[in-house]
Amino acid sequence: MASPMVLSVSRDHIQLPAGSSVTLSDQTWADYETLLASRREDAAIKIRYNAHTQELRIMAPLPAHGRRIDTLVDLVKALLRHQGRNWDSSHPITLKQMDEAGAEPDACFYIQNWQAVLGKDRIDLSQDLPPDLVIEMDWTSYTDLSVYELLRVPEVWIYRQGQLLIYGLTATGYDRLSDSPTFPHVAVATLFPQYVERAWVAGSSVALREFEQYLEEIN
Repeated sequence: MASPMVLSVSRDHIQLPAGSSVTLSDQTWADYETLLASRREDAAIKIRYNAHTQELRIMAPLPAHGRRIDTLVDLVKALLRHQGRNWDSSHPITLKQMDEAGAEPDACFYIQNWQAVLGKDRIDLSQDLPPDLVIEMDWTSYTDLSVYELLRVPEVWIYRQGQLLIYGLTATGYDRLSDSPTFPHVAVATLFPQYVERAWVAGSSVALREFEQYLEEIN
């Protein structure tokens, strides 16, 4: 007989099995802040909050989630290096717009505005610029784009079932895009999933070297 799933969420403690998620309704900003504090810097637990819907979502990613996001982040860095561009990246990180929304993307990049966050331990979106690019891995739950709209993130990537979905922020919300505004001359939506899935079967280092070799060949 299978052991029962251990699931516990309280003001003092969060415990979720890998791959599970919990959505709490009628939650306030104070509830969100309390849960952030109760997590005690446990990066394995992600917490997202939307004040407009008053929904608070708590997620515990699976190992497949972490391995794929690490490869995707490595690919972005390799492309930035190849293009001779500067950046500053973070994961995990908590992004908050006070009394509006909070999220913990799998990865985020400051590229156009990379100098704006140098030397900062925490990002305060009431004063700081949002990341230029946020990346989410939808493995056990779906990303709520309305949260990133409230955080005013200009570009969001969602990796889902072997596809890289690209969204750009407009005055009316996010539009699905075929090309990345950050990398307008590179078909990242086609290329990156190939190397992310290659890393799963052949290893991260193999996939990254093959991608770097591809970049050299197209020069």
